[in-house]
Amino acid sequence: MTYIILKIIINAISITIAVKLVNGITFRGEWWKIIIIGAVFGIVNSFIRPIVKFFTFPLIILTLGLFTFIINALMLLLTEKLSESFNLGLQIYGFWPAFWGALIVSIVSTILSWLTFEKGN
Repeated sequence: MTYIILKIIINAISITIAVKLVNGITFRGEWWKIIIIGAVFGIVNSFIRPIVKFFTFPLIILTLGLFTFIINALMLLLTEKLSESFNLGLQIYGFWPAFWGALIVSIVSTILSWLTFEKGN
């Protein structure tokens, strides 16, 4: 249970930093809604991302792994669409802000995972 809560908080902080750094990603809402967005992002990455990676495996191999950046951006866009459905306040205006936001989220969450000594899968 502690692992799940820590992962949600890391996702929320990572998305918050992406909102601050990337033009084209905005968040308008109460502070607790970003925590729910972090949970939604975690669910998307846990259940949908592995399926997408399985079906795009040839593209990932062909591009030497660079297609993974596209998948990360699509997962962030999907999180935005789901959070829009729940009126959580996250908005992403286009693919490129999602791409740069996903890159920042990946970097920040990796650093925070290292700092918190989170055990990986």
